[in-house]
Amino acid sequence: MKRLPSSTSIYKLSKECKNTTKIMESLGFADIVKPGMLQTAGRFMTLKKGCEFKKIDYQIAKEAFEKEGIEFIDEETLE
Repeated sequence: MKRLPSSTSIYKLSKECKNTTKIMESLGFADIVKPGMLQTAGRFMTLKKGCEFKKIDYQIAKEAFEKEGIEFIDEETLE
């Protein structure tokens, strides 16, 4: 399982997990599949920020990525 800090951008996440856009679309992030969104907003948006913005349960989103082998670690627990 790959462990990534929760501050990882969606763009970088897409490089680690090829199914990022499919997972995010299934969670309710319909705009992420629009051309250019991953390269623009995805460069500064994190999964956590995106969930807060779209009012999507962050825990559910984390679990969806865990099924793909990606674990998000909160920075507070890294130290």
